Amino acid sequence: MADTRRLHGAWCAKIVTLFPEVFPGVLGASLTGRALKDGLWALEPIGLRSFGTGRHRQVDDTPAGGGAGLVMRPDVLGRALSMAAKGTPDDPARWPRVYLSPRGKPFTQADAQRFARAEGMTLLCGRFEGVDERVIEEFGLEEISLGDFVLTGGEIAAQAVLDATVRLIPGVLGNAASTEEESFSDGLLEHPQYTKPAEWKGRKIPDVLLSGHHGEIEKWRRAEAERLTRARRPDLWADYQKRKG
Repeated sequence: MADTRRLHGAWCAKIVTLFPEVFPGVLGASLTGRALKDGLWALEPIGLRSFGTGRHRQVDDTPAGGGAGLVMRPDVLGRALSMAAKGTPDDPARWPRVYLSPRGKPFTQADAQRFARAEGMTLLCGRFEGVDERVIEEFGLEEISLGDFVLTGGEIAAQAVLDATVRLIPGVLGNAASTEEESFSDGLLEHPQYTKPAEWKGRKIPDVLLSGHHGEIEKWRRAEAERLTRARRPDLWADYQKRKG
């Protein structure tokens, strides 16, 4: 992180977490890592423990009403999120504030595109049994989930959300067309991909892809994307059919 620079106006992610040392993690590799070093986007992990209470910097306490586990305290989270909010727009369209939560709305490519259009975002990584509900209400946090499963904490989810988002920032991938032809970009799964050699273990590249006829290639790819989506993701297929009218 110390070796990175930051271009003026670069998209920025602020991460409120108990484990700031795990960032950038995988985000520091490959194209996202290069873009981070080049200053195309910025990452600001905010260690939650420094906002804790008492001698031991406590960040959690027992659930009101009883029950197992611990809940992250609102006073601690409030101090951290208030610091993260300094210098950022109040408008959530310009600066989304997201809590990674298993009860949140499923994260989609449309969310990644929306986040990439903003000036940056703040992500809160939960731990234990979750966070005090009053924090979500006070800061208007948008709850996002990666799926119907539970992780130990929100750090892995935050890195996944950021990876999907950062790669859409202009200049990060270097080829804007590649993001327009990917899975989910038009509501369909991506068509099958092939490369050299033309034949491998008795399996050949479909003739149409070697024909040089771009119109026929596009028709084949569209048909294959529709076939795969219909077979594997009936939920996406139903939405796609609705949009087509």
